[in-house]
Amino acid sequence: MEKQRYALVKRDYLVPFVLVTSLFFLWGFAHAILDVLNKHFQEVMDITRTHSAMVQVMFYLGYFVMAIPAGLFITKYGYRRGVVFGLLLYGIGSLMFIPGEYWMSFDFFLFSLFVIACGLVFLETAANPYMTELGDRETAASRLNLAQSFNGLGCICGPLVGGLLLFSEGGESNISYPYMLMGVVVLGVALIFSRIKLPEIVHAEDMSGEVASKRGLWSHKLFVFGVVALFSYEIAEISINSFFINYVVDDGWLNARDASVVLSFGGLGLFMCGRFVGSWIMQHIRAERVLLCCAIGTVLATFLIVCNWGIVSLVSLFLVYVFEAIMFPTIFAISLKGLGIHTKRASSFLMMSPVGGAIGPVLMGYVADNSNMSLSFIVPFVSFCVVLFYAWYADHK
Repeated sequence: MEKQRYALVKRDYLVPFVLVTSLFFLWGFAHAILDVLNKHFQEVMDITRTHSAMVQVMFYLGYFVMAIPAGLFITKYGYRRGVVFGLLLYGIGSLMFIPGEYWMSFDFFLFSLFVIACGLVFLETAANPYMTELGDRETAASRLNLAQSFNGLGCICGPLVGGLLLFSEGGESNISYPYMLMGVVVLGVALIFSRIKLPEIVHAEDMSGEVASKRGLWSHKLFVFGVVALFSYEIAEISINSFFINYVVDDGWLNARDASVVLSFGGLGLFMCGRFVGSWIMQHIRAERVLLCCAIGTVLATFLIVCNWGIVSLVSLFLVYVFEAIMFPTIFAISLKGLGIHTKRASSFLMMSPVGGAIGPVLMGYVADNSNMSLSFIVPFVSFCVVLFYAWYADHK
């Protein structure tokens, strides 16, 4: 009997699908441009790496502060209003860079980034589950993977556009340009979402796992360890992205402008490809085993960077992007296994993990300021070791 075929997106949901997919690009862009902004602030404001890491601190602190409130807001008012509110915060925070450039106040820039981050929390909390509902359940995973590919595209475009505008040939400061562009686009998307009629998604109570979930959430070791592993992964990923440009510039490989382009098409391009390939591999091999192999790869690669072995270390830096690509969604999924009625609450705690991005860059910047960029990669090395222990535990559980 021929297997029934399902459409990737129902015809009635095609417009909502396109609009929600655009959100994945928008927050990928906002995340990736931070890595260029970090280096730019060091140059135009003559601040240390540790001080410039406050860019990541304030941004990812927004995730920690707003994750649970965003979930409560979306539960009460629905996905569409959550998306619109998130876009408004995102757009307002971006346009705040215009007066920020006039005052050239680093603290004001940091507050603007915090507002943007609060908006992104709403977008990410709403868009991921909403995307799975815009068609048949049989195609939900394919639909979400397609949307996430545009997140990777946004990550590529962020450093590219940011690098071209921030590191201009004349050496002039253009801090507000990329954010002014973002603000106009995002507010335009918010206007569209506020006017268009989106299908209402009504969720029935998930009682299937009630019997299996009589234990308290924090008694599930795989989940608890998963929170730690995801937090550690965020420390590693954000730290590496934050100081990628510093690493290649300090070692004399490239100038800042060219390094931002290499970060886009090299590092983040490999990251996006790694997700595609990893997703395909996991159709044939258990996710826990794939995570274990990738964790071993990141630990070895970051160790080679710490050793400062010239071209070997540089190649290892790019390999990190390949190996780490599947980690966040894979750890997230594994950590939720068998939680039943605890799943939604567990997801809220896992969504707070990006606060690791507020800690890692400060630690890495401090080590770099007191030694060198190569040795500072000891921070992501230790973090990936934690992910390796988690992957080993999950694979043998």
